[in-house]
Amino acid sequence: MTIKVIAVDIDGTLLNPRNELTAATITAIHAAQAAGIKIVLCTGRPLSGVQPYLEALGLAADPQQYVITYNGSLAQTTTGRILAQQTLTYADYVDLEAFARQAQVHFHVVTPKHLYTANRDISRYTVKESQLVHLPLRFCEATEMPSQLVMPTAVFIDEVAKIDALHLPTRLAQRFYVVRTDPHFIEVMHPQTNKGHALRQLAQYLHVPLTAVMALGDQDNDLPMITTAGLGVAMGNANDRVKAIADVTTLTNAADGVAAAIYKYALNPDLA
Repeated sequence: MTIKVIAVDIDGTLLNPRNELTAATITAIHAAQAAGIKIVLCTGRPLSGVQPYLEALGLAADPQQYVITYNGSLAQTTTGRILAQQTLTYADYVDLEAFARQAQVHFHVVTPKHLYTANRDISRYTVKESQLVHLPLRFCEATEMPSQLVMPTAVFIDEVAKIDALHLPTRLAQRFYVVRTDPHFIEVMHPQTNKGHALRQLAQYLHVPLTAVMALGDQDNDLPMITTAGLGVAMGNANDRVKAIADVTTLTNAADGVAAAIYKYALNPDLA
C-alpha cells in the first residue's frame, strides 16, 4: 500500500551523530510532503524540544501537521492542540518521588511548561535536559507540587552506574510503562503510553490504515511504533533488538538513513 504517514524518531534517527538535521534529510522530507505524505516526528521530548526541527522542516504552526511527544504520552498538532493523552496522576508522582528519595537517585517530572525537581542538589543531567528540551527548570518540594499538573513523564536521572543499579519494585514496575531511553535516565509513564499506541490513535484520527504508515527508529522506545506501523524501519545504527523486529533496515543516521528510506520505500516503492 502507498505510504501516507511517516513516523520518525528524532535522536539517533532524524538527526545525525552531531545532532544535526542534514540538508539531504530536509530535502527528502520536503519531497515526501510534496507527494502528500504526512511527516510525524515521534519523540521522548516535549513539544518545546521539537520546535526547532518542526520549523526547519516547515511543519511548525500548522494545525494540519502532527507530532507525538513524551514517548507517546501526547499526540498533538504542531500548534499544541492535544488529540490524545495518557499522563501520570499526582498520586503516581508522590509514589515515584518517594521511591527516588529512598533509592537516592535524582528524579524530575516533565510538564508542558516546566521541568520540576524536588532535589535541592539538582542533577547536572536534569539541568542539561532542561536546556535540551527548552523547558524552564523549577525546584519544588514534593509536598508543594500542584496536584493538577499535567505530567506526561517522570524521569529517574543520574550517573550511569546508579541507573544501571536501579530496579523499580514490582508494585511500581507493573503499574507503569518504564523504558530506559538514555544511559543516564529511566523514564516512567502511564501504562498505556508508548509511541505505537499514540501512532495508532493518530492514524485513526487521520483515517489512515496502519498498513499505509512507515515508522523509523533506533532504540527500545521505538519498538512499539515499529511493530505498529505497516512498514517498520530500523536505522543502520539501531540496537540489535530494533533491527531484529523491524521489517527492513536503512542506512545509519550518519549516512542520511531517513532520506534513503523515504526515497526507497515511500517515494519509489516499486524499486524497493
